[in-house]
Amino acid sequence: MPDLPLGFRDISRALPNHHPTWPGDPPLIFAPAARIAGGDSVNTSSISTSTHTGTHVDAPWHYGDAAPKLDEVPLERYLGACLVVHVPPGDLVGAEVLSSLSDPLPPRLLLSTGQSAEWLTFPTDFRALDPAFVREAARRGVRLIGTDSPSIDPLTSKTLDAHQVCLEEGILIVEGLDLSGVEAGEYTLICLPLPLTGADGAPARAVLLPAGLLP
Repeated sequence: MPDLPLGFRDISRALPNHHPTWPGDPPLIFAPAARIAGGDSVNTSSISTSTHTGTHVDAPWHYGDAAPKLDEVPLERYLGACLVVHVPPGDLVGAEVLSSLSDPLPPRLLLSTGQSAEWLTFPTDFRALDPAFVREAARRGVRLIGTDSPSIDPLTSKTLDAHQVCLEEGILIVEGLDLSGVEAGEYTLICLPLPLTGADGAPARAVLLPAGLLP
């Protein structure tokens, strides 16, 4: 990723061609179209992939058929004060992770679980969330949960319990962040999903800025 001004941190995953996607989802294909070297007046390319590739947001419609689609979610929900928390090793991220944190919490909570900055293959062993964690976060005022894992639910889950609690509590979800090397603490989050109309989610560019720049 390119260098940013002091205090800014890009927490989006780079998307090289064939970046791994969720098992069964379409792969990321970045293919040449027009090329100046081939006699065209410009260089262009085509992109084909899942809406849940790399760093991405889940629109509530992704896990609730009557829930809002991406263009129905106000953009400001993805912008503002956030807290980055380092999660200790273990299985599901439980509510006890929040026990030493303030109450209330900032409205956006980002979880660094130890995922590497680069995924050469899709990570099948990752830290998902206990629904009790989501409920306790909601009680403390959290309205967006982000994670460096590819999902807040386990790979094999069919019921998507953590997603469903997010739906009940009105919490938005950002998955696949790159939080490697990010210190725990308070920041300002700028997360900008592609403005896809009627979508279930979208890749996003996410950046951390110094705390206090937005409410």
